[in-house]
Amino acid sequence: MSHLLEVKGLEASYGPTKALHGLDFSLEKGGVTTILGANGAGKTTTLRAISGMVTRKGQINLNGTELGSLSTADITRKGVAHVPEGRGTFVRMSAEDNLRLGAYSRNDKTAIAEDIERVYNYFPILKQRRNQQAGTLSGGEAQMLAVGRALMLRPILLLLDEPSFGLAPLIVQELFDILKRINAEEGVSMLLVEQNAALALELADHAYLLETGNIVISGTSQSIIENETVRRSYLGY
Repeated sequence: MSHLLEVKGLEASYGPTKALHGLDFSLEKGGVTTILGANGAGKTTTLRAISGMVTRKGQINLNGTELGSLSTADITRKGVAHVPEGRGTFVRMSAEDNLRLGAYSRNDKTAIAEDIERVYNYFPILKQRRNQQAGTLSGGEAQMLAVGRALMLRPILLLLDEPSFGLAPLIVQELFDILKRINAEEGVSMLLVEQNAALALELADHAYLLETGNIVISGTSQSIIENETVRRSYLGY
C-alpha cells in the first residue's frame, strides 16, 4: 500500500498554548488508522490541524498535495470530510436536507440523488427519518446522519472525532460495523479519534498513542493491543 496521508513535524497551537509538538505519522490508502490517548492528549487537535481549523506548522501531504497553506474549505474540496465530536448537524433542517448540504460543493444532481440512496443503504433508519428535523433525532441517528453527510462529499479521507461519544453500546457497535463496511466496500480511508480504545483497535489496522501532544507509541493495531502499557491504561486488562 502507498501513503494517502503523510504528516511530518505537525505542531498546533491555541493562542500561545502549543497543543501538538511535532507529530510524524501516516495513513495508507484504503486503511484505517486510529489515534488513542487520554482527554487533553491532542487527539481532536490533530484532526483540526489536518482540516486547517487551528494554527499549525509542519507538512500535511494528502495524495501528493500539500495541505498546510490551504483553507478548511479548500481542504474539504480535496476530499477530506471531517465528522466533528458533537455531530454538527443543522438541527432545524430535515435529515435529507442535511445530506444534500454535504454535497454543497457538487453540482451533479443525478449523482447526488444516487449518493443519498447510497447513504440510506448504509443507514436505513435515516430513510425513515428523511423528512424529520435533525434536531429531533436520537443521538445514534444524529451520529449516523453526520457520517452520512460526510459521505456525500465522496471523500478519500474521513476524519472521525469520537463517533461513539454518548451512544448506547448496541448503537455504537452498529455504527462501527457500518464504518467497517464503508471502508471495505468503498475504500474510504479513515483517521479515527476514539476514547473506546478496544473498539477503535478492532476497526483500525494502525494506531498511534498520544500523550500531551506527542506520539509515544505507534504500530499495527495488533502490536498496540499487545503492548502492556496500552493494555493496562486503555484496555483495562
